[in-house]
Amino acid sequence: MNLLDVSTPAALIDENRMLRNIARMQQRAHALGVRLRPHIKTSKCLEVARRQQAAGAAGITVSTLKEAEQFFAGGYPDILYAVSIAPSKLARALALRRQGCALSIVVDSMAAAQAVVDCGRAEAHAFDVMIEIDCDGHRSGVSPEHAELIEIGGLLHRNGARLRGVMTHAGSSYDLDNPQALERLAEQERSRCVRAAERLRAAGLPCAEVSVGSTPTALSAANLRGVTELRAGVYVFFDLVMANVGVCALSEVALSILTTVIGHQAEKGWVIVDAGWMAASRDRGTQRQNIDYGYGAVCDLDCNPIEDFILSGANQEHGIMSRRDGRAPDAIGSAIGCATACATGQAGIVERFPIGTRLRVLPNHACATGAQFPEYQVLTAGDSAPALQTWSRFYGW
Repeated sequence: MNLLDVSTPAALIDENRMLRNIARMQQRAHALGVRLRPHIKTSKCLEVARRQQAAGAAGITVSTLKEAEQFFAGGYPDILYAVSIAPSKLARALALRRQGCALSIVVDSMAAAQAVVDCGRAEAHAFDVMIEIDCDGHRSGVSPEHAELIEIGGLLHRNGARLRGVMTHAGSSYDLDNPQALERLAEQERSRCVRAAERLRAAGLPCAEVSVGSTPTALSAANLRGVTELRAGVYVFFDLVMANVGVCALSEVALSILTTVIGHQAEKGWVIVDAGWMAASRDRGTQRQNIDYGYGAVCDLDCNPIEDFILSGANQEHGIMSRRDGRAPDAIGSAIGCATACATGQAGIVERFPIGTRLRVLPNHACATGAQFPEYQVLTAGDSAPALQTWSRFYGW
């Protein structure tokens, strides 16, 4: 089986690229003196996680209890569920723990902590709990200087829960695009989470773990003094948002969409492909960045970017491929150098990308694009011609 035989659209992993990405982050964690607990929400795939584990990862991070259940069944007992726990989900968390899963849950409010305490008391069970810290105002978490931090820690510790430590995520790193700013935010992430841990300890409360991470800050931190573990997720594949942030090159993006040309609107300079937003997702994360890639960057079958062509538009099952700069069809015709292109260039774009042509599209957001597919087609690692395998991925919450 080869790429010309695969039904499109398909989610395609380049395993050689992925393995280099895994090794890079693992080496980074080692150099910083911390454990790496990868976030598997990007791939939701056991085969991918096994390669991260083989490289040295310690435990995993999940964003849904479905992920926790599936990965525990797949042989991963050490799991951090890194979303503040909803009271209605405590029964599922408890069921996992009673099966032997070392599941840690997260809270960032007195109300959530009280729900954990109440459930633990009713079920005679001691949950392992982390407190989420807000290090950048991006999303959720308690301020490291707020009195509520000590109140939450005290409520948990005095009422039977095991307070494991603090965790944070500098999600605003996705809005940056230069090394100096990324390094400053990485230090802010580190220092504020460490400060929260110090305050808890000064109040006589346990805080063994200090967990930080996002892919950009993990790759930008000057040091991680006081931190015990690093979490990152999208690094395993990378994507166009990460390329714009500046932490990877297009040649390091390991996930792409395999697609087929199915038509043309030559007078508009459009090539129509069978990958619409149901394949690429509606994520337009590059829209507010320096380079807007539309719904994805178009590449040839060997994943070489094609002269600034992007997926500029998307309907449910139709993708519109055109030049990012919006140049007229006649300019396209002359630029591609088709000998038979007419003066308007209409023949050029049709001849260059005839119906049936296979292309690859790099995604804006690997997590969102992966979520559109039940499985990956994988170009396996090796020096000879790679084999093509199919790896399943998980769905649901």
